[in-house]
Amino acid sequence: MRINQPKPFFFEAGKRAVLLLHGFTGNSSDVRMLGRFLEKNGYTSLAPHYKGHGVPPEELIHTGPSDWWKDVMRGYDQLKAAGYEEIAVAGLSLGGVFSLKLGYTVPVKGIVTMCAPMSMKTTEIMYEGVLKYARDYKRYEGKDAIRIEEEVVELQKQSMESLPELRNLVYDVRKHIDHVYAPLFVVQGRKDEVIDIDSATIIHDDVESFEKQIKWYEKSGHVITLDQEKEQLHEDILEFLQSLEWQV
Repeated sequence: MRINQPKPFFFEAGKRAVLLLHGFTGNSSDVRMLGRFLEKNGYTSLAPHYKGHGVPPEELIHTGPSDWWKDVMRGYDQLKAAGYEEIAVAGLSLGGVFSLKLGYTVPVKGIVTMCAPMSMKTTEIMYEGVLKYARDYKRYEGKDAIRIEEEVVELQKQSMESLPELRNLVYDVRKHIDHVYAPLFVVQGRKDEVIDIDSATIIHDDVESFEKQIKWYEKSGHVITLDQEKEQLHEDILEFLQSLEWQV
């Protein structure tokens, strides 16, 4: 069965641009509704895919953080090349970690982190997330349960060697977030069971941003962009973006 794989998007609407970054094992569909909302409100948004994401899990396990960071930077550079001089960034989970890294690497107008981890579980638990992605992807392909498990068993014979690098990335960013000075909006779902939700407080307290705020969403889990408070989240992100001192 051939499936329509999610694609990166570039919604051009105004001179103010927002780079939208998905999470580990996620894809652009995690931030598409947010992108469309911003488009309706005059903001351009671009959401790249990281290498190995939005494609079969057999491809994902051969990629790692250095590949994904290159894709983040390509997205930023694509906006620059298209004439967008002022770029804000909003990222979910790993995308939030990359958003902070962008904040001390290149000029950004503002940063939104959504359920971004500042610590990581063991690589074994992280690999369980990869296997969940594998099952979900194969189910979406229309495969039956027996075939899915057969293919997951084959996948388990291979390790994902980059998982320790992913842990190192998170701790390295945590070590450097006091180099972030851009305005910051920290978003965290109270029912998030994927990460340690204390990460939100660490981000808020440790960045050097003069303008920073944190908001807890009491009914939301990890993928907050698709959860039941997403409309409120959209409005809150728009309010944050409107508060920035854009030159255009």
